[in-house]
Amino acid sequence: MQRWRGWLVASVVLGALTAAMARADEEKEQKVPLDKVPKAVIDAVKAKFEDAELVSAQTEKEDGKLVYEINLKHKGHKIEVSVTPKGKIVSIEKTIAIKDLPKAVSEAVEAKYPKATIKVAEEVTEGEKVSYEIQLVTADKKKIEVVLDSTGKIVKEEKKDEKKD
Repeated sequence: MQRWRGWLVASVVLGALTAAMARADEEKEQKVPLDKVPKAVIDAVKAKFEDAELVSAQTEKEDGKLVYEINLKHKGHKIEVSVTPKGKIVSIEKTIAIKDLPKAVSEAVEAKYPKATIKVAEEVTEGEKVSYEIQLVTADKKKIEVVLDSTGKIVKEEKKDEKKD
């Protein structure tokens, strides 16, 4: 009886570890050669961004669903487009010049993080909703990513791990 209980506990622990590892794998991006990306995905991106240079692609799971992230260059901007396998555009992340941030967004960042240096600014479009992702370094050298809506309201703040960036 004691031996069975040990095996049962080991099986439960092993099952939990396997599930956790599978979930971690689901989060990882996997590079995909552009010629292996479904035609519907490529067509959707080319229709939205004529004359864009497709640079690379990867897949990842968002909310348990497969999406393709297509990286491209278009009119001097780096853009990442997330597309379902059937060709529906889920989101568009476009790197923009800091001077092109809406005034409300710039003022909110300056008010919350005086003397911070903005490293990267991105305009993120999901459906009709536009937000701004800002990567900055505070006056005391902390790396932070801030997401704001177009009115300048801070939606999310995340301290970045120095090792990852």
